[in-house]
Amino acid sequence: MSTKEFTAAWKELSPIQRKAADWDEGPLLVLAGPGSGKTRVLTCRIAHILDSSQDENFRVLALTFTNKAADEMRNRVTNYVPGQEGRIFLGTFHSFCADVLRQHGTHLNVNPNFNIYGQDEDLQAILNDAVDEAKNKSNLVRDIHKETLPVIQRLKSRLILPEACRDKFQDPELGEVMAIVYPAYEEQLAKRNALDFSSLILKAYQLFARFPAFAKRYQTVYPYICVDEFQDTNQAQYSLLRALTRNESKNLFIVADDDQIIYQWNGASHKRIDEFLTDYSAMVVQIPTNYRCPPEIVEMANNLIRHNFLRRPDKQPLQAARAKSVGKTVRLLQRLSDLDAEVSEVARDIKGLHSRHLGSVAILGRSRRILERAEKALCSEGVPAVISQRKDEFESGPLVWLHSILRLTNDKQNLHYLEAICGSFAQLTQVEIDSEDIVIQARASNLGYLHQWVKYMRQKPLGMLAREGVDRVAQFLSGGTDFRAFSKSTLDWFGRLIEAQRQEEDDQTTEVFARYEEERSVWGELMLDITESLGDELTLEAFLQELQIHSKESPPQPDTVILMTIHGAKGKEFEHVYLIGLVEDELPSFQSRQRGDASLEMEEERRNCFVAITRTIETLTLSYAERYRGWLKEPSRFLSEMGVLGEKGGKE
Repeated sequence: MSTKEFTAAWKELSPIQRKAADWDEGPLLVLAGPGSGKTRVLTCRIAHILDSSQDENFRVLALTFTNKAADEMRNRVTNYVPGQEGRIFLGTFHSFCADVLRQHGTHLNVNPNFNIYGQDEDLQAILNDAVDEAKNKSNLVRDIHKETLPVIQRLKSRLILPEACRDKFQDPELGEVMAIVYPAYEEQLAKRNALDFSSLILKAYQLFARFPAFAKRYQTVYPYICVDEFQDTNQAQYSLLRALTRNESKNLFIVADDDQIIYQWNGASHKRIDEFLTDYSAMVVQIPTNYRCPPEIVEMANNLIRHNFLRRPDKQPLQAARAKSVGKTVRLLQRLSDLDAEVSEVARDIKGLHSRHLGSVAILGRSRRILERAEKALCSEGVPAVISQRKDEFESGPLVWLHSILRLTNDKQNLHYLEAICGSFAQLTQVEIDSEDIVIQARASNLGYLHQWVKYMRQKPLGMLAREGVDRVAQFLSGGTDFRAFSKSTLDWFGRLIEAQRQEEDDQTTEVFARYEEERSVWGELMLDITESLGDELTLEAFLQELQIHSKESPPQPDTVILMTIHGAKGKEFEHVYLIGLVEDELPSFQSRQRGDASLEMEEERRNCFVAITRTIETLTLSYAERYRGWLKEPSRFLSEMGVLGEKGGKE
């Protein structure tokens, strides 16, 4: 049965929102502008489907682009229709593809316990090895081709396989080189039993395209498919949907906004929405009402985005749901002499106006470089601030040890994980071990590295707490590898280590356990989120794969100003927004100006500005300076297009 929370949420839907959420049969495109309540529409639709079919066994597939968005929607659905959460798969494209490959990847020679490599430094190391091997096969391959990682990722995003890449280049010589390097890169991944993020999509697409029976099975299991932020899909992701549905799905529910396409570099295109409408003969429902922003900002956003031509010709302008604000909603700070002066003024402004509620303030910028200058200025003013960014690995010694133990259990001969275990164990217990000794003995005994590590450690004289840690690993290995129980017991052991070190005169807890508490909290949240996403029967290999896909970033501390790139801020909202660096060559970027006023790049820069200002709930502050890196800059064209500056740079 649905809950009072679902009943209330459904009643709060506007007529057009309810029309979308209550959509029955047939493909539908929901054009939903920023702040239009699309998350509520999506979750209400999913909950409505599940609530009205409680005696049936089919599931709902809902795909989005961030784990945070997926977790938020899953929590809402669980709250709306408790007991039905087992009938949804709500996750990212990458999570869904990883799940598909765990189930059926053996048909493509993908081992179910594959590792997922997401960090550029790991992938670069793989490419380096691939190029070194390829150099032995061809004189065409040189060290410079170790810089072709972006080329390989672009090929994968276009579903171009190694054997078909030769003729995809204007430069025939580069085509010949990549026909050697790309397969060598894939061979190195296979040696490590690994897939990169692009491979997850590519392999899942191959599975559905080569084996239609699997696509048919998934259509039966998931007769209802919802896709959030559809405008961000690249060619591979859209082709995956096509291969999965084979144009036969009558219930493909797409939510998109062509005014928020800001991932063109990753293959997103304004053409994708038109492709969907043509391929599926879909109907369209528009939700233009903005419930987030003050009407002054809605007007600015409309003024700005109407300068773009690569958008639906019938796109309705945003409509403000809120009444006009009493106070000053939009401010343009006085033009300062240079970037340092600009960010210093912004820091003083934040300190003066928002010191009692710093956690409600966000500074947005086009690049991380400009945010770093702003962070420094805030620090000089004594204002706590942090730059928000994705974090792919744990950094504290305890969590590195725990994570590496689980990884080495799943990937028994991985030297990198063994070295991490030895190094972090030495930090925690002051017991030094040479990983090479473990490797030599493991080769002689035919044991996996972790089993050999336990055997080796038990032969050494250890203190009580160090031996307790080794015993916990031994128990884990012999007890069916219950990783959740091992995680809980290991966290308890870390607590005992901290307490023991605090009692010593030489207190090392500050250094050894730096960032441990916040990372422990992140570990617990990820464990809970992944379990809720994949169910209680979660395997170690599935947990590790999902863990690799998730960011390990800690939530910001209270009363801290958040600094984010515009790309990182998409999908978020803040009470008070500061958008800095509004000059030509910054926003819009130098590259877009080089491409021209009517270029794809310039239109995307305008969408970046549109996304940035529509994150605002209460106030928006804009800033710019005369010089950046010593160069004189003109005010951003977007200031005049929004109606904030006159054509000659004068305030209106």
